[in-house]
Amino acid sequence: MTKIPELHPLLRAWLLQGPLAAQVPAYVARLRRGRYATHTSGRCLNGVAHFAHWMSMCYLPARMLDEGCIDQFLRNHLPRCDCLGGALRTPNEAHAALVPMLEILRAEGVIARPPVPTGPIADELRSYDAHMRDARGLASATRTGRLRIVERLLVSKFAGRPVVVGKLQTDGIRQFIVDQLDALGTTSNAITIASTLRAYLRYRATCGDAVQPLLAVIASPAHWSMASLPRALKPEEVDRLLGSFTSALPSPRRGYAVVRLALDLGLRGIEISRLQLTDIDWRQGTVTLKHTKSRRQDLLPLPTSTGRALEAYLRHERPKTSDGAVFVRHLAPHDEPVGVDAIRRIVRDAFRRAGIPHGRGHALRHTVACRIVNQGGSIKEVADVLRHRSLNTSMIYAKLDHGALSDVALPWPGSAT
Repeated sequence: MTKIPELHPLLRAWLLQGPLAAQVPAYVARLRRGRYATHTSGRCLNGVAHFAHWMSMCYLPARMLDEGCIDQFLRNHLPRCDCLGGALRTPNEAHAALVPMLEILRAEGVIARPPVPTGPIADELRSYDAHMRDARGLASATRTGRLRIVERLLVSKFAGRPVVVGKLQTDGIRQFIVDQLDALGTTSNAITIASTLRAYLRYRATCGDAVQPLLAVIASPAHWSMASLPRALKPEEVDRLLGSFTSALPSPRRGYAVVRLALDLGLRGIEISRLQLTDIDWRQGTVTLKHTKSRRQDLLPLPTSTGRALEAYLRHERPKTSDGAVFVRHLAPHDEPVGVDAIRRIVRDAFRRAGIPHGRGHALRHTVACRIVNQGGSIKEVADVLRHRSLNTSMIYAKLDHGALSDVALPWPGSAT
């Protein structure tokens, strides 16, 4: 019998006697391969057990599971759950526990893998992807996110039929947006859906489709990029931020190096998470950024302060691993790079410890930009350092009051002052 971490007897019964019992050995083996801590493994199995109990109450067999079932469990059951046995009720934890179970069910052939578009829809998606890559120069992650939304639109309107965008109706576009927001009705998701649909319809306009009436019904929440000045850190805030990485933290050197990369070089969170050991040239004192948001390779100078922070982390704190990423996980699953969400959390937690309310990583990029402007740099220089593809993105810094910037001025990394 598979040995599992200690669970409440009721949870154990739900797990080993429920509709997912056959997949429990593979699930436990996956946890062991990832070297999850006993407590974390127990929480994961708790979430699976709770879900299995919900399946039993709904008379839902394993062969019928998909992402929609997990969504129903998270959105409809958990908020009003009164199950006994200390069942896991945290949506984020439950979701993280259940996604691997779906992968196991698909690997074992219990449920089918998500259908891959074929025929006219697949052809249309390939054409649009090529347009985004070749004509727009969009990064792979951006294209993938947009293609998912466009695919859902096309499948809902043209499944099994030729794709004729000119035949779309305004009511159909409105209903599609409503359906998408019903699943996740956040402002950021609304902005993403609206901008994606507009971009796709503009592409179709270049193909000869009359899409102006469709574009007219796509509204976005208010999102004025030029409405306010970016918030940069004052020198005393920078000192508090860097001083917040004390020895009492689990990984202070890693956190300190992450913040220095953002503060000294203006690196984005995703650029920090993707940084490889081979990207650092210690002899030349440079850092090479690959697979950036702008789909280009950038060579940046490595300031002394940043290099020392990286060296301290690599020598004294980085776990032994075969993974080539600079920043790797300290917790299970091991031998994997730190994700962008973890990088953002490191920065956000540092802001909280330092007592700085505007706790986002972009505040560090704003600080870099303000430093350049205050030292007499041009908007073009801001765009170059922050690696903006368009000068329009950097134009907000033209609104800065040079006199007021004395409060946020910092010496450029590596300078004598």
